[in-house]
Amino acid sequence: MAVFDVNPIVQSLNQIRQDWREAQRRSREPGGREFPSRDAVAGVIESLKGALFPMRLGPTDLRHESEDFYVGHTLDTALHALLAQVRLELKYDSRLRPRPDAEIEAQAEQAVHAFAAALPGIRMLLDSDVLAAYQGDPAARSVDEVLLCYPGVLAMIHHRLAHQLYRLGLPLLARIAAELAHAQTGIDIHPGAQIGAGFFIDHGTGVVIGETAVIGERVRLYQAVTLGAKRFPVDAQGNLQKGLPRHPVVEDDVVIYAGATILGRVTLGRGAQIGGNVWLTHDVPPGGHVTQADSRHDALPGG
Repeated sequence: MAVFDVNPIVQSLNQIRQDWREAQRRSREPGGREFPSRDAVAGVIESLKGALFPMRLGPTDLRHESEDFYVGHTLDTALHALLAQVRLELKYDSRLRPRPDAEIEAQAEQAVHAFAAALPGIRMLLDSDVLAAYQGDPAARSVDEVLLCYPGVLAMIHHRLAHQLYRLGLPLLARIAAELAHAQTGIDIHPGAQIGAGFFIDHGTGVVIGETAVIGERVRLYQAVTLGAKRFPVDAQGNLQKGLPRHPVVEDDVVIYAGATILGRVTLGRGAQIGGNVWLTHDVPPGGHVTQADSRHDALPGG
């Protein structure tokens, strides 16, 4: 039987971790986990999906007469688990700006209460997304098929939840929730993106929607669409400037076909149609149609 001398490797890894933590100004005090757990967030999201759609995404043996009991119990468990992760994010965030524990606890509880209060509105938005997918896809046989099978709907469940976390000042938890869907579906939606009701991503693989994108109601995207940034401004020290509006604004009733790339803070007017494989860096008026031939004069993205 082989014998491995792992002690030198353990010591080397320990030194590397300590060097990294010192460079990142991490705490050296004894204690538990310093930041949220991806697995814990995944468990919270799965529970919330069941609470939002109990008879479709809940347990297989659930009966209608016990539906409210299941939802109440599941929500209570999920919200307490979320509270623990919110505390970790806020404490992690306070490592450079220390705050009293009581202040962090109060903010954590307030955030989770606000998140819980938003869940009925999130369910209503998701109902509009499911209907948009069913009505917009001739291959869809039922709303139940759409909810159970369509990757675009799964991505939007995660996004609606993640966006609420983002709005509540919890960007790390929001990003984890978003990336869980990205890993499962190939659809990459930043939790900061603002997306109106009745949103439908058909097929979905390769779709990318940036942080500052603003999308109106009844918008439809197909696979491999990018709503990205054209340039990335830097400050005097050469660091990327965070949070600047740099992604497209898509107004109501716009359709963007497969492979289209729209870059920069451009506006696609209401009812516009963007053809497949278009490369677009300019505004499109309401009702405008853009084909691949129309977009050939667009400049390549700058630095």
